[in-house]
Amino acid sequence: MEQFYINHWAVLVCAIANLAVGALWYSPLFFYKAWMKENKFTDDDIKKVNPAKTYSITLLISVIISYNLAFFLGDDKTDMAWGTTAGFLAGFGFSALIFSVVALFEQRSWKYILINGGYITIYFTLIGFILGTWR
Repeated sequence: MEQFYINHWAVLVCAIANLAVGALWYSPLFFYKAWMKENKFTDDDIKKVNPAKTYSITLLISVIISYNLAFFLGDDKTDMAWGTTAGFLAGFGFSALIFSVVALFEQRSWKYILINGGYITIYFTLIGFILGTWR
């Protein structure tokens, strides 16, 4: 019988990584201006957001996402390579592509799709790497 194992600390780190990767991805260093333009946001729109509420809910959702992937990667054969591959496949193959379908029906631009789909793919690949490595 195969062993099933989830490293709960790795899951927590993966959830926190969502906030860190998002902070970098959507920062002025990378895609902040383009993301703002594609969403037709102003600085005043951003100031209206309740950061405590937004980041709390984001962290909770990130924990759920991380546990979900951890359950798929929980067998004893999972390693760094498979974790990273599975993360990429889940991020690009499932999440970013279904996000793209929704965005196309919302008549969003390809720039919007690529910015957000890229973030989704990078994040899932990273958490797959973390979960595959930190056994």
